[in-house]
Amino acid sequence: MAHPSLQLRLSQKLALAPQLQQAIRLLQLNRIELRDYIQELVDENPLLDHEQDVSTEEQERTEVSLESEMAETRQAEEGQGQDDQDYPSDDYDPDQWQTGSEPEQWSDSPAWTDDFSERQIADSSSASLREHLLAQIRLAHFSELDAAIAAAIVYALDDDGFLTDEITEIRTSLLPEVLVEDDEIIAVLHRVQRLEPVGVASRSTGECIVIQLRAQPAGTAGRDLALRLAKDHLDLIAANDYEEMLRRTGASSESLKQALELIRGLEPRPGARFDNRRDEYLVPDVYVRLDGDEWVTTLSPDSNPSLRLNKYYVSLLRKSGGKDAEYLRGRLQEARWLLSSLELRNRTLLKVSQCIVDTQKGFLADGEIAMKPLILKEVSERVGVHESTVSRATTRKYMLTPRGIYELKYFFSSHVRTISGGQVSATATKARIQILIENEPPGQPLSDQEISELLSEIGILVARRTVAKYRESQGIGSSSERRRAYRRNVNF
Repeated sequence: MAHPSLQLRLSQKLALAPQLQQAIRLLQLNRIELRDYIQELVDENPLLDHEQDVSTEEQERTEVSLESEMAETRQAEEGQGQDDQDYPSDDYDPDQWQTGSEPEQWSDSPAWTDDFSERQIADSSSASLREHLLAQIRLAHFSELDAAIAAAIVYALDDDGFLTDEITEIRTSLLPEVLVEDDEIIAVLHRVQRLEPVGVASRSTGECIVIQLRAQPAGTAGRDLALRLAKDHLDLIAANDYEEMLRRTGASSESLKQALELIRGLEPRPGARFDNRRDEYLVPDVYVRLDGDEWVTTLSPDSNPSLRLNKYYVSLLRKSGGKDAEYLRGRLQEARWLLSSLELRNRTLLKVSQCIVDTQKGFLADGEIAMKPLILKEVSERVGVHESTVSRATTRKYMLTPRGIYELKYFFSSHVRTISGGQVSATATKARIQILIENEPPGQPLSDQEISELLSEIGILVARRTVAKYRESQGIGSSSERRRAYRRNVNF
């Protein structure tokens, strides 16, 4: 029989005010998303209005009025000619649906066009992997906390559906409003990996295949052997070394054949079938220009939309009472919160951008080889905000520089030690590796070890494995692959 007992538990909870929640949301939106979000709020809130030039409004009203008069004239002319017809016309005339009493409904865009271009008939209904997963999370029985963690995991996936961020990075991105431990994130990660497509959010190809195999029915032929192969001998499967797999597993030829057929029927890239690579137009949120000897940052005009309070509804609030006044007061408070949050967002984004520019003046002047190491914590300390705030301010935001347009995240990179005890940016090190390979003797490509030694001669300490990693990230082949390419070019 259970006895009643008294227990004390200490837990941390953070309650965010609605205004702070809105400020956080606005900060993580890029320029296009911000425009759409503000338009949605303006449509819902009668106390919010866009500021427009009065002369422009009058000109638009004049144009609409003239178009309406022209429509009425055409209707009258067609009405006179209809008496001579014995049958109705099969031609669709958009003018017959316009009336002089409703000029604001006039549209100069035709409702039908004969231009059946590929752009018009293309099927754009297919959802991306991110949209597909977020929809499942909303429908699944996730708690509010687990849903927030799952969304952070989804946003950290690459186009192939693999989780590229470390667990600690995901935990940092959730701060300060969500306080969790690594174990909680891993528990939610396992649930996300069982969503459709199974194996999404895996951290390697082997893990992805193992998850898909475990989702197979227990009696599936070859399942147990396939799990052993995926866990311990994935390299042999990639090399198609059939004899070595037989020797290491001790399985029969028939059993191994069943297991391999089962593995080959799986999807090693769970996000491949989704339309994740749609063309995107990069719109800068921040502009950088050289003013004398100083680099100056300015925000895009769209980042500061011209909003104002609707004077009519503000005056109506003073005159009304009861439920109407209560409703208008709530909307007025929401409008003021939005204006305040927009000002805070722009101020934070401008400070963070200027801090990045001040650090990376060398890059703006001389390119990647002059890039300096920079991390989120360094910017957060200099700007005086939380590290997660810097992360939100730099995610999916773009900066237009004289050297091109770059995501703000591009300017952050790890460092490589130097012989003198200093630091060199990993981006600058990659640029030096590329220069060395571009200038290597034809037919005698430099090995990773030789590149490491050449870098050490100029004071940069880079291990051979690090050189290989940087080289592969730039899509450059190994020395043997480059040697074969040289030979093919000579023979050609």
